[in-house]
Amino acid sequence: MKPYSEACDRNRQPILEVLARVFVDRQQVLEIGSGTGQHAVYFGAQLPHLQWQTSDLPENHTGIQAWLDVSRLANVLPPLALDVAGNWPDIHADAAFSANTLHIMSWPQVEAMFRGLGRVLARDGVLCIYGPFNYRGAFTSESNAQFDVWLKARDAASGIRNFEAVDALARVYGLVLAEDIAMPVNNRLLVWRSSPIDDDSTSGI
Repeated sequence: MKPYSEACDRNRQPILEVLARVFVDRQQVLEIGSGTGQHAVYFGAQLPHLQWQTSDLPENHTGIQAWLDVSRLANVLPPLALDVAGNWPDIHADAAFSANTLHIMSWPQVEAMFRGLGRVLARDGVLCIYGPFNYRGAFTSESNAQFDVWLKARDAASGIRNFEAVDALARVYGLVLAEDIAMPVNNRLLVWRSSPIDDDSTSGI
């Protein structure tokens, strides 16, 4: 039986409308945290010009592969084992996408994810991250505040991230915010684009 997320079905079309525009000239996308695999097969079918590389922790691979087996999409690739805080696979991509991952990671894992992206994303790369964010330290809705309480009860190191902190981290690795797009159910889709950086600028980080 394939895993299923109702949220993936709800948010896939609004996300697609953005990805179709910002990934129009992209070729290879690395999806970090493919989860159930639903996003991968939907976006892969709708954006056939992309080679969509799934990835996640090994325990989620069976579910992702189940969706890939049914879809039979040649442009959606079997999941790579990727722990953001561990060793990353040898891959290079000109785009990356991740949905609903930052708030289930610890902050050191978020830092590790951007550090890894700094190595695998092309110098003209595009990064899109979907999920809830706080602004100036405040929740954007009561439902997000309640969600944050639930997250921290589940794992004290998790929680909705502050946009300003994430954007500052992205800038360390040469990513410049291009768009901050309001999405349904108090979520955002953040789009960064790579800019040339001094190779010594991230030394010691």
